[in-house]
Amino acid sequence: MRVLLLGANGFLGRFVADRLLADPAVHLTALGRGDDADVRFDLAGGSPGALTRFLDAVHPGVIINCAGATRGGARELTRHNTVAVATVCEALRRSRCGARLVQLGCASEYGPSQHGSSTAEDAVPRPGGPYGVSKLAASELVLGSGLDAIVLRVFSPVGPGTPAGSPLGRLAEAMRRAMQSGDGELKLGGLGVQRDFVDVRDVARAVHAASLSAAQGVVNIGTGRAVRLRDAAAVLARVAGFGGALHELDLPPGPMRAGHATVGAPRGETPPEHLGAGPFPYPDGCGSWQQADVRTARDRLGWRPRINLEESLADIWMEAACRI
Repeated sequence: MRVLLLGANGFLGRFVADRLLADPAVHLTALGRGDDADVRFDLAGGSPGALTRFLDAVHPGVIINCAGATRGGARELTRHNTVAVATVCEALRRSRCGARLVQLGCASEYGPSQHGSSTAEDAVPRPGGPYGVSKLAASELVLGSGLDAIVLRVFSPVGPGTPAGSPLGRLAEAMRRAMQSGDGELKLGGLGVQRDFVDVRDVARAVHAASLSAAQGVVNIGTGRAVRLRDAAAVLARVAGFGGALHELDLPPGPMRAGHATVGAPRGETPPEHLGAGPFPYPDGCGSWQQADVRTARDRLGWRPRINLEESLADIWMEAACRI
């Protein structure tokens, strides 16, 4: 099976590529903007016609789209998350290859949900920010394209390679700095947020399963269990061997105050949204609670998560510790 992977060098894409390369039946081609891609092509700026000609020449059986942007203004997010997907859909409609499309969506498309509830695929999406809006628009393009397509709405991916700017990445970095400087306490904000953390390697397994299945529509990829960020911090402290105290701050919205080992931006960089700032305490626009209903993934893909959060956090810490 020839698979065309878009966004092979991103956080999710790298593990999807590893999973596919481990399948001897898969012949993988990576398409992207970087020099290390097998084929260089800018989905946000390239024409559907040029991509169609490539598809007709290569004739993939499956196209997996892990490409996109997670940061930036509304215009940039729209270009990389929505316009790029429109290009892929139009090229596929024109092409003779008849490839199946696996689109990676995200839980931000749903927006805030009621505390204690599990979000199923039939929930009405109400994204709480431009990132979720741009990803939802992409999903709607895929679902309305008439193609053989599936959208995997990935909840909160974690594990090795977790971006340093993500909440758990910032948490690990703050803990590393505290241990390096000998601080006996770590002051953190926004730890009451609860998210459904799913390991990136389990996500890659789900993508592989989706590429082989006939399932269409939207499928949630998560664990079905929300975890409080405060509890994740405690687990991270245990695996890191941090014996100090964890103190939760109740800071007003805005940049971090200097002099505290809080979860913030590296020196010289623009601070990301504070974990406890604004109406959405976690920078994904999903409010204080989100948990996936994962029954569809089990029933239609035969997929279940295998890696627990402690293992994921241990891998995050190992990467942070290498910077000590």
